Amino acid sequence: MKTQVAIIGGGPSGLLLSQLLDKHGIDSIVLERKTKDYVLGRIRAGVLEQGLVKLMEQAGCAERMHAEGYPHDGTLISYGDELFRVDFAALTGTPVMVYGQTEVTRDLYEARERAGGKIEFEVEDVVINDADTDTPFVTYSVGGESRRIDCDFVAGCDGFHGVSRQTIPLDVRKEYEKVYPFGWLGILSETPPVNHELIYSNSQRGFALCSMRNENLSRYYIQCSLSDSPADWTDEAFWMELKRRLPKETADALVTGPSIEKSIAPLRSFVTEPMRWGRLFLCGDAAHIVPPTGAKGLNTAASDVNYLFNGLRDYYENGSKAGINTYSEKALKRVWKAERFSWWFSSMMHRYPDQSEFDLKMQIADLEFLRTNEAAQKAMAENYVGLPY
Repeated sequence: MKTQVAIIGGGPSGLLLSQLLDKHGIDSIVLERKTKDYVLGRIRAGVLEQGLVKLMEQAGCAERMHAEGYPHDGTLISYGDELFRVDFAALTGTPVMVYGQTEVTRDLYEARERAGGKIEFEVEDVVINDADTDTPFVTYSVGGESRRIDCDFVAGCDGFHGVSRQTIPLDVRKEYEKVYPFGWLGILSETPPVNHELIYSNSQRGFALCSMRNENLSRYYIQCSLSDSPADWTDEAFWMELKRRLPKETADALVTGPSIEKSIAPLRSFVTEPMRWGRLFLCGDAAHIVPPTGAKGLNTAASDVNYLFNGLRDYYENGSKAGINTYSEKALKRVWKAERFSWWFSSMMHRYPDQSEFDLKMQIADLEFLRTNEAAQKAMAENYVGLPY
């Protein structure tokens, strides 16, 4: 087979890139290791920056998002019994969109299928060959049958454990990592959200987050030990602990119910440089991971897609290599700003095992400054709704 862009990974970033390219007549083939049902079964955050919203519009995939998503003009932050609001709309003129990543992925799959897009599932033994030449190709197998795709470019959208990053030689790439000494225990419940906006809570017992998917589907998180497993936590124990970490008025209003999904996610920051090697480009989790605080994972992947799509479009439509030659530099500048925001927000909201009394006082001072200072709130709001591409 031949194509212009071989895309490794059938998650939201790979699908979005394929759909955007298709809108401009650029051919691609998407290779996905799992089944479609498996990809759609992954539960992920659902706070979309306006940049991603606009990309979905540009891709022709925004109709259901605008009909069923929830624009949020702000967020709430609590510490102790203090609760204050950061008003995104007033400070930046821009909201965020609450719409599940699963739904984003579903919309993109449906768009690719309507367009007759080429997607291969359950691929194995993927190898990216000759990426540092002008004639790269990808070999893989499906059901034991060996296959090959000759292409102009390869987009690695296959996540942290995929083959794309590992294809870049060790003497070329450099990796930066921070592992956080705790995780997030999250549950999904068919209950009305405790508030129509997200609540981030710093408490003496650890961090908590009240989030939502829709009017009767809520997502809640509490900071937990890395040694914990979901089986260690009954639903009753989770709800009791969550209430302890929220202001009394919020805890009293919380509607509890059986969990329909429960999982623990470790937190880490990770970046690999560069994000390009020859004709191989890394996108999303293949190149970087952020803590979930502030919901930058999918949104940072979307900014990568924006830079790569526009670079490839410029190459095919105008014969210019400027966009693809500067892709890594542009993407990394924004990635590191997102990493900084996620690190800062995580540092302010969580309890760390080695925190001293001085550290705790500084944390509260940081929260107090944010509560009372409009410039600090504006800086947070600008980062939360998404820095410009």
